[in-house]
Amino acid sequence: MKTSEALPKRRRLRARAEYQKVYAEGQRYDGRLLAAFLRKNELTEQRLGVTASTKAIGKSVDRNRAKRLLRELFRRSAADLKDLQQTYDWVLNAKRSLLVSDEEHRFREFRKIIAQVTQAERRGTDRGSSPTVREGSLSKN
Repeated sequence: MKTSEALPKRRRLRARAEYQKVYAEGQRYDGRLLAAFLRKNELTEQRLGVTASTKAIGKSVDRNRAKRLLRELFRRSAADLKDLQQTYDWVLNAKRSLLVSDEEHRFREFRKIIAQVTQAERRGTDRGSSPTVREGSLSKN
């Protein structure tokens, strides 16, 4: 019997209010393929919400594929996420370039975002300027 690898409901953001709270109170990390918004939570697990807007992605088949790719990216990065000191509510927003990127590029960019979060934890910053993930660097803009 095959077991489900889907994220359980307790690890998902579902209500609009949860997303709005992350956007309003969280930190933004931008990359070429996605934008990540993070807000500390008081739970024992990381939680995920994904978005793919019509403006950014286009037709529903592409939006649904983008959301699947983001969920898979998060799920398969569980080992990297365990290295974080805090647990967060994550909202990952897909960008159009996500659909044409290869798997290695997606994971490399997500690992860079996790590395930036780790650096922010060490510095003890919750808010401030929005770091941007650039190809080949971890620079701040």
